[in-house]
Amino acid sequence: MGMTVAEKIIASRGDKDKVKPGELVKARVDLILGNDITAPVAIREFKKIGVEKVFDPERIVLVPDHFTPNKDIPSAEQAKILKEFAREQKIKNYFEIGRMGIEHALLPELGLTLPGEIIIGADSHTCTYGALGALATGIGSTDMAAAMALGETWFKVPSTIKFVYQGELRKWVSGKDLILFTIGQIGVDGALYQVMEFTGPAIRNMSMDGRLTMSNMAIEAGAKAGIIEPDEITYNYLEGRAQRSFRGLFSDGDASYSQVIEFQVGEIEPQVAFPHSPENTRGISQVEEIPLDQVIIGSCTNGRLEDLRVSAEILKNKKVDPRVRLIVIPGTQKIYQEALREGLIDIFIEAEGAVSTPTCGPCLGGHMGVLAKGEKALATTNRNFVGRMGHPESEVYLSNPAIAAASAVAGKICSPEEVL
Repeated sequence: MGMTVAEKIIASRGDKDKVKPGELVKARVDLILGNDITAPVAIREFKKIGVEKVFDPERIVLVPDHFTPNKDIPSAEQAKILKEFAREQKIKNYFEIGRMGIEHALLPELGLTLPGEIIIGADSHTCTYGALGALATGIGSTDMAAAMALGETWFKVPSTIKFVYQGELRKWVSGKDLILFTIGQIGVDGALYQVMEFTGPAIRNMSMDGRLTMSNMAIEAGAKAGIIEPDEITYNYLEGRAQRSFRGLFSDGDASYSQVIEFQVGEIEPQVAFPHSPENTRGISQVEEIPLDQVIIGSCTNGRLEDLRVSAEILKNKKVDPRVRLIVIPGTQKIYQEALREGLIDIFIEAEGAVSTPTCGPCLGGHMGVLAKGEKALATTNRNFVGRMGHPESEVYLSNPAIAAASAVAGKICSPEEVL
């Protein structure tokens, strides 16, 4: 019996010929990530261990992105801990304001996340990097501390569910819709501690931006990781940006899966996740009139250039409904700059939207778009739990950028066709 791509990656980093689901394996890690919420805890625990130096300062990445630019004194103190630790440990990959981006948009852009690697991060959406053929997963801050000291961690080898997406996407349907639809079908615990392996013609024809969105939300189905095998699109994306040599790994034809689930994507329309769960999904044609107070376009899920382009396509020569706040947050400084060059930022501002420097900000109810009691928001983010974006009596709906942009114009959740 062969192995899945996830099993092969764990075996390669654990110096084993073969691994199987349920086995405990100690494995080397290729990259460790922390942010301004999780890394300060890890740094304190690292210092308690008594180790003077991290195992490899080039394999650790620190990105202050959640409460940055600092919104208050406590958030400034958190960010300061990262900066001082990076300086003390000579960590090259520390990204201060002006250099940074939302971590899961920034690291792939910089070529720091590569096929065949094990990448761990003290942030649940570390699974984003599975889009590049890596085994990427979130960990706790204490595990991050131990990994910074040792350069390794332990895994219980997960089983894998194979998702096959057949056919061609309909107009306005994107990777965000496929993953929302999938979560709606299997539930938020449908892939609990399993790997979601995304494959099929619709995936092979999908851009890297779309793939990153799908892998990003694997955790919303309870998954350990969300992997897409590397192909020509992956290698073209990495050309000129990969910072290390790498080797892609692939599932064997006789690999064993816990399930194989197949979808015909031509039957999937743009999706909206209703409060208060990413599994509470409906097709846009099934959405009744829901007035909005705020629309967020951005986050580690949908703050990439492709997302801004489709949003601008809909917002061009239009105005945001005066009852709605539209907040647009490019994922990285480079994305922001390219959006400026392409005139996308002008479109957002002329539509009377607000454009922010890269930050996680409103996604976690941190700043730059916190909701008041009773307010409703539509966001291209990944979570809509109770109180996720502010007051516990506010409501968050999730969608792709096209739906979000159209809804900002209409003042209610709607399809792009309603405003174009």
